[in-house]
Amino acid sequence: MKKILITGGAGFIGSNLTKLFLKKNYFVTVFDKYNFQNNWGWLEEIKDNKKLTVKLGDIRDFDLIDKLVKKNDEVIHLAALIGIPYSYESPLAYIKTNIEGTYNILESCRKNNNKNVIITSTSEVYGSSEFEPMSEDHPTKSQSPYAASKKSADELSLSYHRSFNSKVKIIRPFNTFGPKQSARAVIPNIIFQLLNKKIKYVKLGNIYPRRDYTYVNDLCDAYFKILNLKKYGEIFNVATAINYSIEDIYNKISKIVKIRKKIKIENIRKRKSSSEVVSLRGDYSKIKLYTNWEPTTQFEKGLKETIKWVKKNPQVFKDTYNI
Repeated sequence: MKKILITGGAGFIGSNLTKLFLKKNYFVTVFDKYNFQNNWGWLEEIKDNKKLTVKLGDIRDFDLIDKLVKKNDEVIHLAALIGIPYSYESPLAYIKTNIEGTYNILESCRKNNNKNVIITSTSEVYGSSEFEPMSEDHPTKSQSPYAASKKSADELSLSYHRSFNSKVKIIRPFNTFGPKQSARAVIPNIIFQLLNKKIKYVKLGNIYPRRDYTYVNDLCDAYFKILNLKKYGEIFNVATAINYSIEDIYNKISKIVKIRKKIKIENIRKRKSSSEVVSLRGDYSKIKLYTNWEPTTQFEKGLKETIKWVKKNPQVFKDTYNI
């Protein structure tokens, strides 16, 4: 039975990925950020699973990472600071976590018998589209410190493959959505604001940027297929080749829940114009060619599943803007 280390495995994507690999009969070790409550995030509901081990710590701690990598056969690296607005406040935190953390994974995999590893990128490294759909050959242009830190981590990962023949693959998801996603993300945020009877207006920032949204289960399937692909030093987009504006999403959710409220634009929620990525729409033909992966969940179906989850878990949301 294979053993896999998933960093950032207690979060939105990571917890769904952890459950998938447990179903695939892996022994899964999850590494996530230390907290004094010893909280396992979204893994609390499956904490009694005998095939699951959770270790809490700091992704910048090489010694701890090295001990965990050594005990596992494969690695999926998701641990990162991901909020774009907070990267304006603390760029250095993103450099230390996203670049140094990735180095720790790469170096440990290299020294421990060249482990098979997936590094998680982001479509934000492309910046506003110059052509669509955007293939892996699209130029990269970092428009936020977050994007710059992830682009740097990608380059470091590819350099390890070229320099040390490391078994590195990069997965580059476009936007992901689904149950258990934080209210910092626009889809659960809109759902919560529409469903909450105490909220009179749906507060948003820029409503015209367009993004390509993949349902979380489809993304997890892509991780699994890429992990088992013996093709290294490659980047794989995960996308749907369809994009929607924030306004489009508001209208779709409003129609499903049959609630309509006025939109109130708040400047605090807006990105600076030169930093705003106007449009992203991904080309997933490469991953389809090599693994036969393609999205299977229609956007509206994914929205309905996410709405069901938000309705069942209103306690995890607050009517405050959190960067």
